[in-house]
Amino acid sequence: MGDLESSKIDHENHLLLDQPLISLPIELLRKNLRSARFEVEKDGSYVKETLKRTATESVSGRISPPDVIKTLDSMIARMRGVKRKLTAFSDEEKRLHQHEEARVKHLAELYDMYSIDDVKYEGWSRTRLDRLLTDYMLRQGYIDSARALAERRQMELLVDVDTFEQMNRIRQCILNGSVQEALTWCTAGDTKKELRKMDSNLEFMLRYQQYIEIVRNRSRINPGEALAHARKHLYPYISTYNKEVMHACGLLAMLPEHADRVEAYRELYSPARWQKLADLFTETHNSLLSLPSIPLLHIALSSGLSALKTPACHSIHPNSAAAPSHHTSLSLAASVCPICSTELNELARNVPHALHSKSHVEPELRLLPNGRVYGLARLEEYAKKAGLSEDKIKDLRTGEVYGADELKKVFIS
Repeated sequence: MGDLESSKIDHENHLLLDQPLISLPIELLRKNLRSARFEVEKDGSYVKETLKRTATESVSGRISPPDVIKTLDSMIARMRGVKRKLTAFSDEEKRLHQHEEARVKHLAELYDMYSIDDVKYEGWSRTRLDRLLTDYMLRQGYIDSARALAERRQMELLVDVDTFEQMNRIRQCILNGSVQEALTWCTAGDTKKELRKMDSNLEFMLRYQQYIEIVRNRSRINPGEALAHARKHLYPYISTYNKEVMHACGLLAMLPEHADRVEAYRELYSPARWQKLADLFTETHNSLLSLPSIPLLHIALSSGLSALKTPACHSIHPNSAAAPSHHTSLSLAASVCPICSTELNELARNVPHALHSKSHVEPELRLLPNGRVYGLARLEEYAKKAGLSEDKIKDLRTGEVYGADELKKVFIS
């Protein structure tokens, strides 16, 4: 009965890690819809205003018929451009719906399984592992490898290569010393409005870095350009980012070669700011699309390590993390705690211990002289199989033989 309970699949908890799989296409659909609405409203307002002005001027005779025709032609051309944009938005919507449908179908397959012993579960869990690996590679910038794995496993609809490819491209541009691509992303469609709702400072920090680079290269740039940039993009935020704006003003009087004298300006001219900007962009991008800030593989690995970890796994006892001795059979070696293994012991050191609400301790525990503890029934059964006399027992792991009178009872308090 216990084995059946332990192998039973808790579907809701099983899919906690897969929430971004469903939520990301929905967020992208929302973003696509908002962008389409923004384009329609922007160009629709322009056409309405132009049409109203042209009609008024035509009736009053302030514009000639040929000019009216030219204006109408320009409005028609603009609306054709809107039609092309809407066609692109429609194609993107269809693509996202295909992704969402494939993902719902993939997750629904789990609800047809009720035990991890089901033959279909191994294939399903393998696909999920491949998804986690792809997600990790995408976040680390290995786009080609991630795409190749997705194509090989035929799970292109279950991963978001295009989204992370765009993010990594913009991030790399920032690391290369360019903020223009990130600024274009911030102001595309109604993204600027969404960032304002999030109280994001990304756009301001990008404009701030833009200003720093203008001042840094003042010998090759018109000095008035720095002042114009500050008035347009920095001064409106003086109440929100007063410290940064004040430093921007002082930066005009601080040459880059003298910046080391003042810590605040040394930090502004530091190349490390590009790394901070890239990390800020990544954080903002993930927040906007409701993506976890760390790879899903890390979350799954941390959860798995924590579920298996006990205080004994990192005990100071010399035998707690020791490898099996030469006396240990292969079957016993395979049952050694994974957290105590050489590969995972250090990796699991900083994760929390497992929370066990039920005890799985064997009855009638006995302590051997070497410090190991086993259930009496298991010791007797193993000694019988080994052909020992009734007054002898054998350590299941090390193979050491002891007299039955050397065993001590163990009580859990």
